[in-house]
Amino acid sequence: MENNKQVIFEYHDVTASDTLKNFTKEKLESLFIKFDFVIRADVFFKIENTSSVETGMKCGIRLSAPGPRLFAESSHNTFQDAVTETVSELKRQLKKRKESMKNY
Repeated sequence: MENNKQVIFEYHDVTASDTLKNFTKEKLESLFIKFDFVIRADVFFKIENTSSVETGMKCGIRLSAPGPRLFAESSHNTFQDAVTETVSELKRQLKKRKESMKNY
């Protein structure tokens, strides 16, 4: 990971794990490379009480970049799935942001 990119992890009722941390950093790496204007990511993990077995492991990621902060979150039955979907959503938001930056 590029040294100037900061990733902050917060765990709410979740045990911190290096596996999860490394998985998330790897996923974020592609965003940092493709969208070099992103300077920081705040990653939140929490467990929700849900009636569905499909959800409950929640990941939220807030990115710091020029303009309004970007945020996405998702809930799945594993944190890895939640991270993957959240990063995909952020990628969509970043593409839009990059397009609007080109227009000025």
